[in-house]
Amino acid sequence: MPAIWDILKVISDPTRVRLLALLMREELAVAELQDILGMAQPRISSQLAILRQAGLVEDRREGKKSFYSYIAHAHAHAHTHTHTRAAGQTDPAQAALIRAACEAAAKSPALAEDRENLDRVLLRRRQQSEAYFNLIAGKLGKNHCPGRSWEAIGHLALRLTPAITIADLGAGEGLISQLLARRAERVWCIDNSPRMVEVGAALARRNNLANLAYKLGDIEDVPLPGASVDLAILSQALHHARHPQKAVAEAHRILRPGGRLLVLDLKAHTFEKARELYSDIWLGFQENVLHGLLKKAGFQQVEVSVVAREAMEPFFETLLASGTKQ
Repeated sequence: MPAIWDILKVISDPTRVRLLALLMREELAVAELQDILGMAQPRISSQLAILRQAGLVEDRREGKKSFYSYIAHAHAHAHTHTHTRAAGQTDPAQAALIRAACEAAAKSPALAEDRENLDRVLLRRRQQSEAYFNLIAGKLGKNHCPGRSWEAIGHLALRLTPAITIADLGAGEGLISQLLARRAERVWCIDNSPRMVEVGAALARRNNLANLAYKLGDIEDVPLPGASVDLAILSQALHHARHPQKAVAEAHRILRPGGRLLVLDLKAHTFEKARELYSDIWLGFQENVLHGLLKKAGFQQVEVSVVAREAMEPFFETLLASGTKQ
């Protein structure tokens, strides 16, 4: 910890007091400090080096930029950096001395101008950020945006699942159900493949999901009692059904009054090889056809819309349909 005399020596320089007053308010890049103080970079860097050596400021790198912050401020709010002289930040006498120096100089024309320039620099930061988002407005999801993937957004949405009973019809290994089960009260996975049921059940055990159960069965004859679930899901399963209308009717049967059906499936397409490659029985569904299937089964408040379009051939489109059982 520097002696109090060393601190007095450090803050005896007007430039260093101006720097401390600024860094107490905001973490700033060297280039921003140049702009605010109207000084050359070597002069600012040399003064920052003295402050850093005294344990009053710390720096971090972000690409090619160096950012500086007052140590007491940084550790109180970020808790992300460690400094060899960090113990000095807790010394009340030193902190009081630095505050007193900055407050005493606060009414000087130089520091008043610094505050105005700081506000201008921070405004420019906000404007640059706004300009970027204004530029990409309407384009999100169409171009790459770091960290913004549909997979990540899906995980976020799944965390909103309430404590309800769910039936995942034609679940396969149950990828969706494995995620839903972390919040739902009970999730039933129904699939007609013994191997899929075996693999999914083993995965549920590995993930300690005691509320996730697998049943061997057909989506056209679901092995669940009537009015037993709150949400039924047919995710890319309906185009494998021999009789899609029966599958939708079964979903209606097992739902409690007020329960909902969600159908995620392909929009009608002409890629015939899907029958061979994916064992598809139906080449998707027209929006009006899917709407009709739900209405005929007795669902109300039916909605159908295109929610995804693939950029590569055969340019599959995905429909999302929903309906409520009265």
